[in-house]
Amino acid sequence: MTQRILVVDDESHILHVLSLKLGKAGYEVLTAVDGEEGLHMARETKPDLVITDIQMPYMTGLELSRELAQDEITAAIPVLILTARGYALSTEDLETSNIREVLSKPFSPRSLIELVSSTLASTENRSEAA
Repeated sequence: MTQRILVVDDESHILHVLSLKLGKAGYEVLTAVDGEEGLHMARETKPDLVITDIQMPYMTGLELSRELAQDEITAAIPVLILTARGYALSTEDLETSNIREVLSKPFSPRSLIELVSSTLASTENRSEAA
């Protein structure tokens, strides 16, 4: 079964690059241009992973990940955060969300694909152990 990844970013070139790279790596890719659209799509499509920018209009990536974590439908979906600045998440941010990793822009598409693969593998291992 093809794993589904939701990419949420207000920068169209980031959406385009990630869609291409993730698609070539064999994933089904969905995109949203802001946190509100991302939240709606995540609830509707239940992706295996969400990759989101931290700074977006309407709802930030951090707010999106908290909303996902509080909804029983999306609570188990891991989130990878992209940030243009060296943004450090607090322990509280990590405890109240399902953020697995923070990646600074610019990032290597290859390292992102590896991170996606390892995050999905560890999520599968957790659900099998549960």
